[in-house]
Amino acid sequence: MRRASALLLVAALAVGLTACAEPGGTAAPAAVADDDCPQASVPLAALDLIDDVRAHTGPSTACLSTHAIEPVDDDSAPTLPVTVIDSEGHEIEITDIDRILPIDISGTIASTVFALGLGDQVVGRDASTVFAGTEDLPVVTKTGHTLNAEAILELAPTVVLTDTTIGPKEVRQQLRDAGIAVVVISSDRRLDTTDALVTEIATALGVPRRGEALIDRLDASVDETLAEIAEIVPADEADRARMLFLYVRGSANVYYIFGEDSGADSLIDAVGGVDVAAEIGWEGMKPMTAEALVAAQPDVLVMMTDGLESVGGIDGLIERIPAVAQTPAGANRRVIDMADSEILSFGPRTADVIGALARALYAPEPAK
Repeated sequence: MRRASALLLVAALAVGLTACAEPGGTAAPAAVADDDCPQASVPLAALDLIDDVRAHTGPSTACLSTHAIEPVDDDSAPTLPVTVIDSEGHEIEITDIDRILPIDISGTIASTVFALGLGDQVVGRDASTVFAGTEDLPVVTKTGHTLNAEAILELAPTVVLTDTTIGPKEVRQQLRDAGIAVVVISSDRRLDTTDALVTEIATALGVPRRGEALIDRLDASVDETLAEIAEIVPADEADRARMLFLYVRGSANVYYIFGEDSGADSLIDAVGGVDVAAEIGWEGMKPMTAEALVAAQPDVLVMMTDGLESVGGIDGLIERIPAVAQTPAGANRRVIDMADSEILSFGPRTADVIGALARALYAPEPAK
């Protein structure tokens, strides 16, 4: 099921992001600096919490206190060479990590490499890697998230870390034929797979001890954030926000509902919401239907910022999808948006992403 869901995610995002690179589409996200997001640093319980999370009106934006990736406090030297079996069954020997190229559709692999303290060895990036410190790295993707073999070869990477969310696979083979170590990491992005992702990447780069330290830090921060959220989640499930993740790209007429096993469901669960896609039996990521949207009756729509902007904001969303107006979320204009490169990344910033969504849900500030 998760494998099928990952492939559906690739299809949905690839269509939308390719359209963003075409004339008339929304431009690919540029590198970003830290935003003014003071509520992200304040304990959740200390914020001005709304009385009724289901009845609140108006949009809000989930934001992070910083876009920087904090390296793990471990500088143990890489142990090389190392031989790994990647997620596609290839046996790869990695002998040199001086020039690392981490590329996927969400920027998760790159953020993990930076969190492992190896950012100085990264030589390029994908279009979604936009956190602080990556601004000057050359982008090796074109038309959304298509690998550019020539751009990659020009960087002369010694190891490429990627996954099946980005392609085509023929380019990966071209890189292998050129003698580059290409490691395909698992594409399963969920709250409960983050530790495994870190282990895969740390092992391939010969820094397993750093990986263990990063996992310890991640687990502690996620546990702390979940405990903080649990303190304010309504005890009665009937009082909890009914939430739905809607993926849209207006320039390409792409409208998807992300349901069970999509990764979005684990975010909704983490913030104490009710995943209404699960209630209507929506599995994975599938094109939205008006019937499904009305049947789900969400109180809150969760969206990517660029996606919401691509349809002209909430007014444009309702105009393009009239069924939105037939839901409590549409009637109350209750949409939470978050940066495309952050919301489904499930990497070193997992706890921060969950905390940001919780703040936008329970102590919303006006959308930016």
